[in-house]
Amino acid sequence: MYTLGFVLTLLGLMGIMLDRKGLEALSYAVAPGLGLWLFGLVTQVSTLGDFFSYSFTDLLFYGGAAMLFRGLSQSKHLAIPASIVALLMMAFFHQNIRPQTQDMPATAQYGLAAEGELLVELSDEDNLERWKRWIGAQGWTTERAFAPEEGARTDLDDYFTVNIPASELGNLEEIIARIEATGWTDWVEPNETIQIELSPARTLPKLNKILGVNDPAVEEQWALQVLEMNKLYDLLNSDKVKTRKKAIVAILDTGVDAEHEDLKGNFYSIAKKYNDDPQGHGTHCAGIAGAVTDNGVGVASFARTGDYFQITSVKVLKAGGSGTQQDIINGIITAVDKGADILSMSLGGFSTQSRQRAYSEAVRYATDRNVIVVASAGNSNRDAAGFSPVNANGVIGVSAIDSQLQRASFSNKVNRIGMAVAAPGVAIYSTKPNNNYAAHNGTSMAAPFVSGLLGIMKSIRPELTNKEAFKILQQTGKNTRDTANTGRLIQPAAAVEAVLNNSF
Repeated sequence: MYTLGFVLTLLGLMGIMLDRKGLEALSYAVAPGLGLWLFGLVTQVSTLGDFFSYSFTDLLFYGGAAMLFRGLSQSKHLAIPASIVALLMMAFFHQNIRPQTQDMPATAQYGLAAEGELLVELSDEDNLERWKRWIGAQGWTTERAFAPEEGARTDLDDYFTVNIPASELGNLEEIIARIEATGWTDWVEPNETIQIELSPARTLPKLNKILGVNDPAVEEQWALQVLEMNKLYDLLNSDKVKTRKKAIVAILDTGVDAEHEDLKGNFYSIAKKYNDDPQGHGTHCAGIAGAVTDNGVGVASFARTGDYFQITSVKVLKAGGSGTQQDIINGIITAVDKGADILSMSLGGFSTQSRQRAYSEAVRYATDRNVIVVASAGNSNRDAAGFSPVNANGVIGVSAIDSQLQRASFSNKVNRIGMAVAAPGVAIYSTKPNNNYAAHNGTSMAAPFVSGLLGIMKSIRPELTNKEAFKILQQTGKNTRDTANTGRLIQPAAAVEAVLNNSF
């Protein structure tokens, strides 16, 4: 709507300024165009500063366009075709620099789960039978949403789903108000869904950097140079590094192809049902964090040797790339209960509430057991504080940068996320199912860079907390060209040195 309003306004200005017979009707597009533009702007930007920034820039754009059309009107024969070309160029330029809801792999607009559309936290287990009777009287159904192993350490076992007939969903706000009015609940929120999309990316020119490994696709991995992985590999090959455990990095995604030629040597299976990936997104993320390195096949990763961490998989998204909030939280619980040390979540969606309480409770369940949770910032060029689960308390959020250390054009801004860092997220070459490889864009690709590094750090110091880990990444990181909105770019060797030297 924002871009449509912008284009209609330009058409109207063209009609007014060219002042040609037959174009008079275009001038009537200015008023509705400005209305759509303003409405679209208000609904797409997330901060007052962004609103003034975008509106001021666009108004200057309109002024410049009016002057251009007026200048072109002086030419009798070229006025109309030249103006059309100018209009198309301006619309294309605007579409590629203004706020958008495009989604390369990580983020999507929310919808409701097909069943169990609401998540409700009961205030007291003693109300359970009354709750079930009341729900039945409304013609709805309810069931327990989560079953963590250590229920005494979390409120997640107090959550129930409510399944509502489709015919009543148009009155969802009224239904939520009715549930809250019972006095038996502490919290009610929509059980949202997300839908990921993979966006192919052109790989950058080959770098021919020598990292001391024989993986043939290293030449396609520009990110390894920016992260100075040669320094990390040298450090891991030295006798300075002593591991205390083999950490487990859990990829919460569409699954992982456990038989991939470049992953199977570093894969740990939680359950067979998670060990395939019909979509491809999870396998791509797994290769970034922990593809087998120096094996003469495929790509390199943080897994310089198999001594530090293994990759595992928990499916929280279906084959089409969609999943509900309940699915994702259940995945967090499963990974934690199965002994994961790092949870890597390259997923998310718009948050209908400033902070999703159930997500935050799930992350607390993880961090209370000393598990570090990493989540992608989102790909909508907006404020990541409006996206879940990256906005949940205790999460380390990850924005995406390009090879010039600029914030990627799609990456959400993380200046209002409590713990956030940056990692490469443009043209990232990694594993795909069935022994394939491809490059993709997204904060989805940035998050597993951080997760793989944390896998090494936790293998050296298993007691490392999420706050300590973030402090290290922040202190040892390097500035980007937009550090305020990206966080600092992780520097793996420096981070591992800080762990070894207790300098944090």
